[in-house]
Amino acid sequence: MSYYKINNLEQYFKHYNKSIREPRKFWGKIAEENFVWYQGWDKVLDFDMGEAQVKWFTDAKVNIVKNCIDRHLAKRGDKTAIIFEPNNPEEAAQHISYNDLYDRVSKMANVLREQGIKKGDRVCIYLPMIPELAVSVLACARIGAIHSVVFAGFSASAVASRIIDCECKMVITSDGAFRGNKSIDLKGIIDEALEKCPSVTKVLVAKRTNTAVNMKEGRDQWLQPLVDAAVPNCVAEIMDAEDPLFILYTSGSTGKPKGMLHTTAGYMVQTAYSFKNIFNYEENDIFWCTADIGWITGHSYILYGPLLNGATTVIFEGIPSYPDFGRFWEVIDKHKVTQFYTAPTAIRSLAKENDEWVDKYDLSTLKVIGSVGEPINEEAWHWYNDHVGKKKCPVVDTWWQTETGSIMISPIPFVTPTKPTYATLPLPGIQPVLMDEKRNEIEGNQVVGSLCIKFPWPSMARTIWGDHERYKETYFSAFPGKYFTGDGALRDEVGYYRITGRVDDVVIVSGHNLGTAPIEDAINEHPAVAESAIVGFPHDIKGNALYGFIILKETGEYRDRDNLTREINEHISSHIGPIAKLDKIQFVSGLPKTRSGKIMRRILRKIAEGDFSNFGDTTTLLNPEIVDEIKSNRV
Repeated sequence: MSYYKINNLEQYFKHYNKSIREPRKFWGKIAEENFVWYQGWDKVLDFDMGEAQVKWFTDAKVNIVKNCIDRHLAKRGDKTAIIFEPNNPEEAAQHISYNDLYDRVSKMANVLREQGIKKGDRVCIYLPMIPELAVSVLACARIGAIHSVVFAGFSASAVASRIIDCECKMVITSDGAFRGNKSIDLKGIIDEALEKCPSVTKVLVAKRTNTAVNMKEGRDQWLQPLVDAAVPNCVAEIMDAEDPLFILYTSGSTGKPKGMLHTTAGYMVQTAYSFKNIFNYEENDIFWCTADIGWITGHSYILYGPLLNGATTVIFEGIPSYPDFGRFWEVIDKHKVTQFYTAPTAIRSLAKENDEWVDKYDLSTLKVIGSVGEPINEEAWHWYNDHVGKKKCPVVDTWWQTETGSIMISPIPFVTPTKPTYATLPLPGIQPVLMDEKRNEIEGNQVVGSLCIKFPWPSMARTIWGDHERYKETYFSAFPGKYFTGDGALRDEVGYYRITGRVDDVVIVSGHNLGTAPIEDAINEHPAVAESAIVGFPHDIKGNALYGFIILKETGEYRDRDNLTREINEHISSHIGPIAKLDKIQFVSGLPKTRSGKIMRRILRKIAEGDFSNFGDTTTLLNPEIVDEIKSNRV
């Protein structure tokens, strides 16, 4: 019996129970039957959750790109691997076959080798959603270089901090990026970032906007002439199962970004398996995930998951509102998309517009629609189900994280009955538990607790780059022996899971995980600011937005509060990126703190939400009177 594809509910429970009873046998069989290996493994799994040490498929040898491209060439060489849909609908889409992709990735891999990049070197990729981004990622993986993709909306200082942390030797960027009717000077951002990054010796620049840029002699080179001169054949590096594949930075509750390290074989096996089942992928389907490859969603479900299954995947450069609010639906109609995966933020923003934007396009090819990045609210779920899925496409409301590498809890289409706002059941191999405040596992159904995972899974991050202690402390110390997700959840009467939100100081805004600490650090650098505290509050479009409580220094030159509000947001934009700007700013004379000096964010969250009930006992605060003052001046 193959465990790779789940076809009905009975089979789901059979596979799930097998995966819990005999996890090594379960994953071993999937790995053996569905991938190409240079050498098999000694052990399927070796782990110590107490030390946060996990190894899958020990001593196996493999190359993920050989599994993404090479093995498909005999049967699928002429099949489209990637459809590139440009920002401007007037520009022709590109259809890149598996044969073409092999040539392009091989040439790029040879360019990297010629430029001195070797196995284990870190390469920062700061590119818009163009084919060169996919090719660069796969070329790194082909030669064993570790890719660190940074979302091309981050500021120079945010890029620099990521480059410095993992000591990248090379940056791959472009002259600029198109985003709706704007263009962004990516090369200028990289030039500014690299003023602080001595480890970078080479910068390769793709042409996209054809704008004039500065090219630093000895460091910067145009990418295309190098690719044109390269040979379209490159032997894939033989990688150990646990060799690093990529570093992806995610916001933490301290100011320093966390470089989550994912390794090769386990990530390969689980992303492929989850893609196949959660999107019910069949040969000749056209899969479209609207995320950016700068996020984990793009790594796992634009590139690796689809290509490992020999799928056709869409890379979209644009935004849902350009040139009008029908763009998503026009692209689905144009390319006959069968699976569509997007964020609740996009769904909510498009649901606000006239339904004619959706109704004018033919969406009849759709079979499965999904949501990712944050829990989807009921109103958005129903609009998505009714207007996009036409009540015939299962909605897969997926829960997972950068740290988990692949989807953990989700309906399986045509197998699991869906329920609005519920991620429903764990995938086979995933063992979620709810924990109470005393660190005890909560048994039974109709319960609420902190969501943990009690057994390793193949695609989990192995560590934080350069700081295993922080990895252990962040994810394995709150509930010893278990991985703590940072999310709360409830389990309903039939065992379905619903994610209730973050329980730490990370806020999900428009599907982006934003740590409050780095934003506060940026605000506190403003000369007028003494201290700040950031919390999330519900927002109709973004899911959550950011609310800033800011204490000012006594400086007369900053009495114009409107100007100051604008300046603070500009400051955040330049230090972190526009995605982290505050929707609301309230200037306060103090912040509610415990006697040990800890800010009581729980109280601030309630005020930001406009919920003035049940603050708890504020008399224990260092300054209880401040709560009423903040409450009465809420913006």
